[in-house]
Amino acid sequence: QVQLVESGGGLVQPGGSLRLSCTASGFSLDGYTIGWFRQAPGKQRERVSCIGSSPTSTYYEEPVQGRFTISRDNGKNTVYLQMNSLKPEDTAVYYCGADAYGSSCFMGYIDGMNYWGKGTLVTVDS
Repeated sequence: QVQLVESGGGLVQPGGSLRLSCTASGFSLDGYTIGWFRQAPGKQRERVSCIGSSPTSTYYEEPVQGRFTISRDNGKNTVYLQMNSLKPEDTAVYYCGADAYGSSCFMGYIDGMNYWGKGTLVTVDS
């Protein structure tokens, strides 16, 4: 069964850090572009970051540049999102998605992602 599972969310104070994990089962993430997306209450799902099959190929949305770092460990079939200097506006459910063709995430074509996890909630609040 193909599955993506996010973990690592929680409640953190402004300025704090969290590391999210996206682990695949039933298929290998090797060769997939993986994206992190988030959806805040009442808003549409938005792209946060992408990492290509080459780990040096990355993209970050402007609001998270310099604060978030995406990485991958194909040996663990896992992609990470290190989130530092968190702000209340980062509060959202964070989802990871797998893109078999390699272009959907980088092009911002959310509907083109092939697999999705169920999300993990990140709350930034004092």
